[in-house]
Amino acid sequence: MNSLLRVEHVTISYNGKPMVEDVSFEVKQGEILGIVGESGSGKSTIIKAIMGILGEEGLVTRGDIWYKGENLTDMSEKKLRKLLGTEIGMVFQDCKAALCPVRTIGAQIHEAVSEHEKISQKEVRERAGQIMKKIGLNDSDRVLDSYPFELSGGMNQRVGICTAMIMHPNLLLVDEPTSALDVTVQKQVVEELLLMRKTYNTAMILVTHNIGVVRLMADRILVLQNGQAREYGETETVLDHPKDPYTKKLMSSVLHLKRNRNQEVQVK
Repeated sequence: MNSLLRVEHVTISYNGKPMVEDVSFEVKQGEILGIVGESGSGKSTIIKAIMGILGEEGLVTRGDIWYKGENLTDMSEKKLRKLLGTEIGMVFQDCKAALCPVRTIGAQIHEAVSEHEKISQKEVRERAGQIMKKIGLNDSDRVLDSYPFELSGGMNQRVGICTAMIMHPNLLLVDEPTSALDVTVQKQVVEELLLMRKTYNTAMILVTHNIGVVRLMADRILVLQNGQAREYGETETVLDHPKDPYTKKLMSSVLHLKRNRNQEVQVK
């Protein structure tokens, strides 16, 4: 199967200082790639580079990012904007913060869709309602008429998933989707993202520090440390049989934390 997205020897710099160095990976249609590492390892920087939102100080200084055979690093801003939303979607870490607080959810979703096609508010509501129903928001009319502050954190994350998926993109970039949620809602969001993959054959890049989420969702995994790739391969192989010293240390820390939590539960 040909790659949907291919990142080749990419270096990303801010103000001339490399933050990500010589990183390569690929994502095939329907595949989920998990990118893990400590804070500051460059996970979100890679996502921003794919989206073309590094800002004025950020730049891909080496390498190429290929999407369906086209180089995103050479693509005009106008052409890239057409891809974002229709072909490539994004679920932000804190979807509530990404939403406008003084406009209804329905108005914001309609605005996002109408950037790419002529469509009535009624049609957008119907389309959004279908996706919301799949991810557990059965009262879509109420949600669409609500403002972000009227919804819970979990519901805003679902709104973010709906907004990203409403154009049925081939690739979904998911940045720390469960970090601000309690354990129960985390599980629901993971299940909903997996349902989107199953329903639409959507490929995903999942950026997270949560090894449990990666193990559950990802087909392959990329381990980053200080902007450099330490290990890359099938998730089960990398997590259960790590070769790089950093990956071994990372997995040892996860096991130690899990052991401590189990002990705390037993004490209580």
